Amino acid sequence: MLQISRELQLATRMSEQEIRRELAIHLYALGKLSIGKASELAEMTLAEFQCLLGSRRIVVNYRVEDFLDDLDAIQRLHLDE
Repeated sequence: MLQISRELQLATRMSEQEIRRELAIHLYALGKLSIGKASELAEMTLAEFQCLLGSRRIVVNYRVEDFLDDLDAIQRLHLDE
């Protein structure tokens, strides 16, 4: 996982968690990370990250690939039962 140095935290006057969240938001908005990976980077649940995006007025893009990933996860959950 990504480690945020103390020097970067001091320079930005942000906590490690704040830096992670800002980086995740930025990379998601650029289309560099999926919403799942961005929420992971931000160390937030998907729902929490979606709310954060909404508070920043960033549109959540739900692509076909996202749907297929979600469908796969649901199917795996049902197989585990």
